[in-house]
Amino acid sequence: MKKILFYYSFSFAFGGGDHLPLSFIAALQKMGDLTVALDVPANLERASELFGIGIDLSGLKIVQVTPPGYAPRQPGAFSSLYRSRRLKQLAKAADVCISAANVIDFGRPAHHFMNMLAFGDDAFTAFAHSRVEQSGAARRGGVGRLLKDYVLRPLLGIRSQRSIIRDGREHIYPNSVFVEKLMTEFYGPFNSTVFYPPTLFEARASAVVRDPLKVIYIGRIIPEKRIVEIIDIVEKTRAATGLDVRLHVAGRMDQVPSYGEQLRGMGAGREWLKFEGALYEREKEDFLLSGSFALHAERFEAFGISIGEYLKTGSIAVVPDEGGAKEVVASPELTFHTVDEAVAILARLLTDAAFRERQRRHCAERALFFSREAYLERQQRLLEGIVRP
Repeated sequence: MKKILFYYSFSFAFGGGDHLPLSFIAALQKMGDLTVALDVPANLERASELFGIGIDLSGLKIVQVTPPGYAPRQPGAFSSLYRSRRLKQLAKAADVCISAANVIDFGRPAHHFMNMLAFGDDAFTAFAHSRVEQSGAARRGGVGRLLKDYVLRPLLGIRSQRSIIRDGREHIYPNSVFVEKLMTEFYGPFNSTVFYPPTLFEARASAVVRDPLKVIYIGRIIPEKRIVEIIDIVEKTRAATGLDVRLHVAGRMDQVPSYGEQLRGMGAGREWLKFEGALYEREKEDFLLSGSFALHAERFEAFGISIGEYLKTGSIAVVPDEGGAKEVVASPELTFHTVDEAVAILARLLTDAAFRERQRRHCAERALFFSREAYLERQQRLLEGIVRP
């Protein structure tokens, strides 16, 4: 039986990105002798309960790879060094090493699943968000990054993210074609296989009554998600159509307290705007089934798991024309570049029955690709190829 080492780092605020590691753990523990390396072990059981993904915790070897007293919100150089050395120790006894937390140095070739654009290489992060060619110095990350990558890390025995990516013995799994293209533009060719993360949430089959004027958003309430822009789109759509369009936003309001307060302030005097707070399980399902349309505004998102959830629960999703989001929806007629374009799309959906029905059918067909069954089949083939090549 193969010995498998799997690493992930659950954040303090669980999100859609936690589906993949949970699903991987549930599958891998049936394929071999699995050791799960975590920054905060207690978060595994909590995440499993929240997302309803069955994991046999009693038969699982769980190892903490951060120092005692580790604080997820305050990572430091010592924690990184401690984690790196602990993972390398564990990797010596493993046949297969897998990271679902982007690129990690196991001290040996491994499989690395990307889950975000900002994964430790500051120069790549800047490149990904600027979308323009940079000078050689900028692409290397400046003097500070050069010292870190080529002096400090080698002294501590830790490879840089870029050296791992460029190592042909490693296998990198971007979570969208968008991410793969950006990484190739920046790093050059690398050993790559695009693997879309799971959208495991499945709605109940019973008939539901949707609000024909309700727009929804569910996800993290942070500035990158551009909730203010979503509010602006709905407000302008109300003015353009004269319809009583309503926006309901679900998610924790305390992740960035100042941003949460700003949004609450915007709710004053806007009776059509409602903040639902964090929703899980049946409450989340009821919320997703209650709307007719969904808005997403983050432009440089690697994938967009919530968008898949919108499609699978019957909403028509309007998304930016950049990033991984447009790959999920896969309809130019539902993608926008400016607020005014988004307003025009939403207004047409509300007032043009033929257009609305055509887009609803498209979204329903697209949802089949992201069904639980289809994903689990793809995951099984992939992991079988990794563990039992």
